[in-house]
Amino acid sequence: MALQITLAITIIFQFFAAAVAVKLTKVTKFNLSWILISFGFVFMAFQRLIEFLPFVTDFKPQDFRLFYIWLGAITSLFFAIGVFLIQKIFDYMKRVDQKTREQEKALLNAIIQAEERERRRFATELHDGLGPLLSTIKMSVSSLAAVETNPSSQSVIKNTNMVISEAIKSIQEISNNLSPHVLNSFGVAKAIRNFVNKINQSKGMKVVFKTNAMDVRFSTGTEVVIYRSVCELLNNSIKHSGATRVNIDLTADDKEILVNYRDNGVGFNTESLFADEKTIGTGYFNMLSRVQSLKGTLEVFSDKDKGVLVAIAVPING
Repeated sequence: MALQITLAITIIFQFFAAAVAVKLTKVTKFNLSWILISFGFVFMAFQRLIEFLPFVTDFKPQDFRLFYIWLGAITSLFFAIGVFLIQKIFDYMKRVDQKTREQEKALLNAIIQAEERERRRFATELHDGLGPLLSTIKMSVSSLAAVETNPSSQSVIKNTNMVISEAIKSIQEISNNLSPHVLNSFGVAKAIRNFVNKINQSKGMKVVFKTNAMDVRFSTGTEVVIYRSVCELLNNSIKHSGATRVNIDLTADDKEILVNYRDNGVGFNTESLFADEKTIGTGYFNMLSRVQSLKGTLEVFSDKDKGVLVAIAVPING
């Protein structure tokens, strides 16, 4: 009785497995190996059914002994060939996965380029649109100051002139931060040096920048990603680390660009840095995504009271 129950359960599961295998044939794009494996499951289910029939009918297996042997041999053959050819399924899955990753990187690249185009457009409108208007107002106020003799009016005109000058300066800084003209015209190394010089002028933090690629140009996407990443790291050091010194090394050879960034700040635990975007913030996630869009790598090494070391490697493609 126990054998009958076991065979009945086995038959049910065998036919269920065969149905699932046949259903998955479409998913595998009708791959030959999976078709053979599916037939193997079907034939195996029929084998179990033939073994069960003598318990419930007058069926005599010895009358179909030769058929049963052929059925078993074909089942084994289908499984053997199917398993031998199954590598093609894994190769297909690998190609699909690689294509998906490439599409994701291409999409991210397109987003980055669109973002940079909008940054340049907005920076140009600020610089070439609002900037000249404020300059014209400043000239008018200066002309008014030349003819106005009332001391109280002169004070108001002077303050207005000062506010306009600050506004013009702010527009220039915003425009430059949105789309640095140095980056577009002279390259990433000079753009980073220019940004570093502005920080060093504040005397709040000493930044040392070294490079062997001061006069080397790379692709626009590569330069944008490296520049934005370094700026993000410097902003993190200024706002969160309490660092007094930062060392940035940018080196390039025929194969890749390497950026090593180190500060002497308070540091942080990096174990869950990329596990949850809310843990540290979106800055590192954005950097990682941008670098990976160029098939590069970003590694962060830090610990409490030990500063932070960030290593970025971006391949030079063509």
